Amino acid sequence: MTDTATDVITELTAWLEQSWDPDLTVGEWWERLGLSGWAAPMLPENAYGRGLQRADGVRVQQTIAEFGALGAPGGLGLLLAAPTIATHGTQSQIDLYVRDIVTGQKAWCQLFSEPSAGSDLAGLNTRAVKDGDQWIVNGQKVWTSSGHVADLGMLLARTNSDVPKHQGITYFAFDMRQPGVDVRPLKEMTGRALFNEVFVTDAITTDDAAIGGLNNGWAVANTTLGFERAGLGAGGGSEAAGAATPGTIAGDLERRAGDFVGSGAGGGGRRRGGGGSLAGLFGLASSMLADLAKANGKIEDPVIRQDLMRLYTLNEIAKFTNLRQRALKAVGQDVPGGPNIAKLTMSRVLRLSRDLGLRIIGPLGTLHAYNPQDRKVLDAATGNPFAGIVTEVALFSPGPSIYGGTDEIQRNIIGERVLGLPKEPSDDRTKAFKDLPKNG
Repeated sequence: MTDTATDVITELTAWLEQSWDPDLTVGEWWERLGLSGWAAPMLPENAYGRGLQRADGVRVQQTIAEFGALGAPGGLGLLLAAPTIATHGTQSQIDLYVRDIVTGQKAWCQLFSEPSAGSDLAGLNTRAVKDGDQWIVNGQKVWTSSGHVADLGMLLARTNSDVPKHQGITYFAFDMRQPGVDVRPLKEMTGRALFNEVFVTDAITTDDAAIGGLNNGWAVANTTLGFERAGLGAGGGSEAAGAATPGTIAGDLERRAGDFVGSGAGGGGRRRGGGGSLAGLFGLASSMLADLAKANGKIEDPVIRQDLMRLYTLNEIAKFTNLRQRALKAVGQDVPGGPNIAKLTMSRVLRLSRDLGLRIIGPLGTLHAYNPQDRKVLDAATGNPFAGIVTEVALFSPGPSIYGGTDEIQRNIIGERVLGLPKEPSDDRTKAFKDLPKNG
């Protein structure tokens, strides 16, 4: 750890000793945490952060968890909306939106994907039509994570169809709780409903909610996607967000902050994981799978041993790639295509942990429970609570290769923007969007 990192952790620990109180409400605690700059320390100082590098930001959140305090508000607000608005927004937008994100007052979702556009995000058809100082929005979005508990959304809408498709998009902050917004859950084969489809009919947004300016949404969206790919990619570490859910919909803001952590240090104890078996959806740790293989008598299988080492090696390479990226950024350089490589690596890690986990648990891999009550019954019947984590990872494994930009999109970006390979022939960057052929 560098001297700077040590100083940061020393300052944070002293602040926690003075400020953490498990009897505060979640909203009160997040207000303290957010306004102090410790909720999102990687944000710039004018955006309620401390301007720290990612490595130090991860250490901050790990220190909060180890101290026994409730961690920062989780979700797409802190991961995507806040850094995007800090990059492209005005100071008034930062004060309006980012403040409520870092203090957990508002939860956000991402209104990007559409059923008619597929992987061609710039081909979106949701429209915003000017009406005085308002915009009337109509369209449909899909794969909207946490849309059912979101107060606001990062909305991409077409505001000009007379220019090429990448040029006529605007990025709006969008009220999810207004008339005309219908959020419907999409149940997955895991039994959960992490995603939603959203139908928008004559809903409203405003000029001052346009982040980055009118018709500049493609550039702003790429910033969001960059943060998303870096956050979802392998080797990026974890910021250990709090177990409580931010925003006005989930109902956690008025609950006692100490109820979301266990007993122990700091008067509140270690943070209690809020995801249950969902914690394994970004891949199973090689150490956990090794323990499972020992318990199931599979650790002497040479193929399983080889794949355990392959999984460990992939994760270590991802960590060192991330460290290399940080070191280069510190001197004003970059790893070309770094977030895309990290995203592809995560997909590969998840597929390998899926296949390895199913081989280790054997026939138990054919059993899966689809609701909390049945999970308890299955755990009791099999005597192996880890089997449910393995099967959930297996069922969820196609997801990361799709969301945040498919693996094919990541390879295209690396090929075209990093390696300089020729793009596929297309006139979609010169022809007006209204003149392009449409699906369906």
